[in-house]
Order: sequence, then structure tokens, then C-alpha cells
Amino acid sequence: MSPANGHANGAAVSESSQTTGPVAAADVLNVPATSMFSSQKVPELFKELEVPFDPSVIEWRVTNATKDKTRGQVIPYADQRAYTDRLNLLVTPAGWTRKYAIHTSANFQRGKDQRIVVKILVACELTIFGLGSHSATGEEWADNDNACTAAEAQAFKRACSCFGLGRYLYHFSGVWVDLDERKRPKNIPRLFGWATPKGWRQGLRPGQEADITLSNPSPRNDFESEVAPQGRDVNHEKLDALIRQIEALTEPLGRPLYRGVLKTVARVWNPTEIREADLLRRVLAQMQSAKRELQRLDTALNRVRPEAVFPTLRSLRLNSLQQVDSLESLKKVVLAAEEAAALAH
Repeated sequence: MSPANGHANGAAVSESSQTTGPVAAADVLNVPATSMFSSQKVPELFKELEVPFDPSVIEWRVTNATKDKTRGQVIPYADQRAYTDRLNLLVTPAGWTRKYAIHTSANFQRGKDQRIVVKILVACELTIFGLGSHSATGEEWADNDNACTAAEAQAFKRACSCFGLGRYLYHFSGVWVDLDERKRPKNIPRLFGWATPKGWRQGLRPGQEADITLSNPSPRNDFESEVAPQGRDVNHEKLDALIRQIEALTEPLGRPLYRGVLKTVARVWNPTEIREADLLRRVLAQMQSAKRELQRLDTALNRVRPEAVFPTLRSLRLNSLQQVDSLESLKKVVLAAEEAAALAH
């Protein structure tokens, strides 16, 4: 299958953004597009990049559902146009650019019918002139009609998060709401104060409202047991808080690594299956360690090409970085990338 949008396998595409959709930022910084910013202006720009999007551009996606599909867990997200709008507003369309490299993976057997499919793998390098460059990857199964678009959007938004743009969305772990017959939320949850431009500018930050009561509590009996194992009482609030922290790492780690850590440490596919706080803490610690390793990898790959880690991936019998599904393997890849970066400089 050929990737969408006319990109050939392995082709690189460079583009500047176009301004579309609603404006996401509250303030405009009067900064020349191509200048090297002063030492005072750089921190100011990064602070503006971190400000949450306006609630008007936030959408909600169902990530989990009860067995009867009447209740679902939703998380907020923003279309990539909100990201481009913020960049255009802060540094103008001429002040940044992005470059995509598109590849396809090896064949996989997927689904109950074991059909043969491949994945579209996209690397996005985002450059903000005067601030630097960051790269990130996205992926999607090729049997999705919009696979290339989805993978590109994922890679672009992940690259933006390296600058702080949209990073606040990773702190959401999900809210339970009623679903309609088409599995859509009947009501839109209220955003925390820190997740709005006004609240953020007032100094609110994630964690300050983490203990408030959600308007839609988790459904009973579908993902948790009312009886503790071995007859012990369980502090459900503490367990739920740990589970939310773990679930919030799904996107930063990527599905293979997230599920791999769960399987390795706890022998489960979903943190809601874990009933012991100590085990949840071990899982969380491993995932936080994996997140730090990914940040190290991103830093190293900003200095060398991804091909530098291909020999290590092959030794692990992996075809791409997206297939890394264990902390041990990730550390080996990070070490190889850092060694290559050291040699290159």
C-alpha cells in the first residue's frame, strides 16, 4: 500500500503551516519571525507555548467503555490546527517549519482473521527558528483510510510537546460520562482551571486540582472489584489516583511500550486489573523511567539520524523504534543513540 497524500515510502516533505481555524492563544508576542531571540524573549516564548488551548478548540475522545457501552471514559485533545494556530500566532507562519519522513513497517498479522497489514510510520522534525528543533514519531495501521494523516498528526503534536505546546494534555487520565447510542459523550466534561488559558496564567498547574470530585464517577463493577483480594480493605481513592497517573502515560510512551511495561511488571494489559497499591507504584515507577529514557532518546536523535540505532534494533529483532516494548530494550537503544551522538560531535 502507498502512503496517503502522494508521499512515497521514505519520502521527506517540508512545509510551512497555513493559518486555519480559531485562534488558540490569548496574547500575541511582537517577535520578528527569523530573528535570534534575546535571552529574555526565549523563556517568554516557551511560557506562551505551554499555555493551554482555548476550550473552544478542545474535543473529547472515548478511550474506554463499559460492557454495555452506556458509559465511557473520555480524554481531551486538540486538532493539529490548534497547534499550528498557536505557532503562527507566536512566531508567524514564516517563523517555523516542519519536515516529515514517511516509511512503512514490515508486514504484521492482525485481527481475528489474521489479515496481513503494515504500519505507516512518520517522523516529524519541527523547527522554530531561534528556539531550535525537535523530532517525534507517529504511527497508524495502513488499513485505516486516513493512516498517513493520522500518523502525521500524531508525530507533529508529539514534536510540539517537546517545546511544551500541548504538553498539559498528557496530565489527563480520563473522566467517565454517559454515552449515546452512537458511543458519543452525552455531556462534555468541565475542564480543570489549570487546563484553561486564564487559570494557567493565574498560576494554576496540574495536581493542584487532582483530588476534586469528578462529575461522572467511574462505573461500578466493570473495571474494579468491590471486594479487596484476601479480604483486605482497599483505599479506592488512592488506587484510582495511581491508575490515573499510569493511564496518563499511555500516549507519551506509545501503546507497545506502555502495554509491554504493564505485562512485564504486573502481567496485565490494563492497570485497572491491578488491585495492589505497591504493584501499581512499581508499574508507575517503571513507566516514569521509560518516559525519561524516551526523552534521552529524543535528545540524542536530535543530533544523529534515526538510522544510527538500526543495528541495535535489528539485534533486538525489531523493525522500528515504535516496536520497542520493554524498558530493557529501550535502554539499549538509548545507549546506542547517545554513543552515536557522541561520535558525531
